[in-house]
Amino acid sequence: MVKKPATILIVEDENALNEAYQIILRTAGYQVYSAYDGEDALEKAAAHEPDLILLDLRMPHMDGLNFLRHYELRIHHPKVRVVVFSNYDIQKDIDEAYNQGADRYILKAWASPKELLKIVADTLVVPKA
Repeated sequence: MVKKPATILIVEDENALNEAYQIILRTAGYQVYSAYDGEDALEKAAAHEPDLILLDLRMPHMDGLNFLRHYELRIHHPKVRVVVFSNYDIQKDIDEAYNQGADRYILKAWASPKELLKIVADTLVVPKA
């Protein structure tokens, strides 16, 4: 039986970054969908049931923290992994992201494409508690 590739939803409002993440992850064999704000992400997540969400925090219309609140990870989507990928190193945002169900919080500036792939792979293999 052939194993289905993991599905990843990229939620990033910067077009160039969104496209770069798509290329990196598709080249690695993942099935990838993308959204440009939290509202769009809610629709895409419901339609595609991703295994992992790569989530920016600062976005128009609905930011990443509000997305996490509305998505209700712990109740309706307990197996979905969330990696917050942000430019902001603000402790209250980090704490809130974890409180809302994020599995990891990574600063974009610290992650090269190779490191991004490692973060995604490592997050997908660790069972959700």
